[in-house]
Order: sequence, then structure tokens, then C-alpha cells
Amino acid sequence: MGLPIRVGAVNYLNTKPLIHDLESFHPDLALSLDVPSRLADQLARGELDVALIPAIEYFRSGHYSIVPDISIASRGPVLSVTLFSRVPAANIRRVALDEGSRTSAALTKIFLFKRHNTQPECVPLPLQADPEQIDADAVLLIGDRAMHACLPGFGHAYDLGREWEDWTGLPFVYAFWAVREGVDLHGVDDALRRAKEHGCAHTGAIAQREAGLLGLDAGFCRRYLSNIIQFDLGPREQAGLHMFYMLACELGLARRGVSLEYYGANDLVESR
Repeated sequence: MGLPIRVGAVNYLNTKPLIHDLESFHPDLALSLDVPSRLADQLARGELDVALIPAIEYFRSGHYSIVPDISIASRGPVLSVTLFSRVPAANIRRVALDEGSRTSAALTKIFLFKRHNTQPECVPLPLQADPEQIDADAVLLIGDRAMHACLPGFGHAYDLGREWEDWTGLPFVYAFWAVREGVDLHGVDDALRRAKEHGCAHTGAIAQREAGLLGLDAGFCRRYLSNIIQFDLGPREQAGLHMFYMLACELGLARRGVSLEYYGANDLVESR
């Protein structure tokens, strides 16, 4: 085939079912792992062909297509996207946003403005920084770092998956597989779908393996992967995604006029 298809994925627990044994489902792909924000940048620079990117980056680019039927989503509490605050949400004046995040950062801004009528100053929270030492009223943590965090100095903890569902009644979609314009995946899209089915059928084994690496309880990890995180991109997830997009546009966080376009043979222009 020539050059391998370059696949980028997030190295968080909630991604593991989507990439479990992925390379066994296709003979010619190269998988790399990074945080969501860096994956988005790598896809934009052409360093990846398909990547599990933050949903907001799809709407900012306007040039990608989506691998159908796969996402990282929640239908209520998500546990791994938390806004910790020293003050009630309406009183937040300065918030530090996890540098690994882009969709959850946008969701935080929407949550604070649309639900609590506040537009705080936003500053970056470096990946290695101690949130307790940050000069801010609130900090947004995502992924495995959010699940580990306790932050006793912060009296309020807002699970943004729960906040979104309570507000809209819809699921929230954090990420999905996005394909760079003109790329022929040569069947990697089918491999991604088969890997999802395989991974969702083996959440117990994944949880057992990852729990020790993360210092988390294996039972908690299995419940998280089996009951909390959702991996489909069905009609309700798409409705939630559309609402998020419209709200993001209202706040100037996304480009207007972007629609959901799905990867398929008719979209292909060039091959790698």
C-alpha cells in the first residue's frame, strides 16, 4: 500500500476501548497517542490522517469528515470532565483551563455564560501544574487527571456531563474520529469500527489492565467504561453535538456554516 495511515488517539482511559487491539484490525496503520489538543494540531498540520479530536476542533476547521457511529460521549455524569471551584459558579471571575482540553474548555465557557451569566478570565492550566497552586477561582480538569483529583481547597465540583444533560436533556459528545480532507483511509475506517466493537466487548479486561497503571480501582474503571462513557454517535448524540455547536457559535467559539459530514468513498480526492 505504501505509507501507513497515521492514526492519532488520546491516551486516556475513556479512549482505550476504541483502540484496544486496533493495529490487529488493519495491516498498515501507525498509531500514536497524545492529549486531545495536540492531536487536533497534528491533524491540522497534516501530520496525521485520522485522529480522535475534540469535537470543537471539527467545527473550527470545517474541512474534516467524521468516521460514522463512533464517539466519546456521556449521557449524564461523565466523571472525567470536572470544573472545580472555590466559589459558586456565578461568582467565578478567573478560571484555569486544562491545556489538554479544547471541547471541555468551550463547554466550560458555555456553561458559565449561558447558565450562570458570567464570563470569567480564562488562563491555561499546564498539564504538569498543581491545580491547588493556581491563582484562579476555578480549574477545569479532564481525563484521567480529573478522575484522580480531589482538590479539598475547592468547595464546589461541577461534573460538566451532568450539567449539560440536566440543562439540555441530551448527551454530550467530547470527541470523535476526524479524517483529514482528501485522505483515503484504505479500510482503516472499518478497522476503527471493528476495534470499537471489540473493545466494548472487553471492557473488563481493559479495566483490569489500566487500573493498575492509573492507580484506580478496577471495578470503578469497568463501571466507567461500561456504564458512564458512551461510544456511539447515534441520533441523540448528533442532536447534542448540534446544540453544542450552535451555542459555541453564539459565543464565537466555532465557525458558522459547518455541517456534519461523514467519511465515505464519494468524499475521496487523493490517496496516500
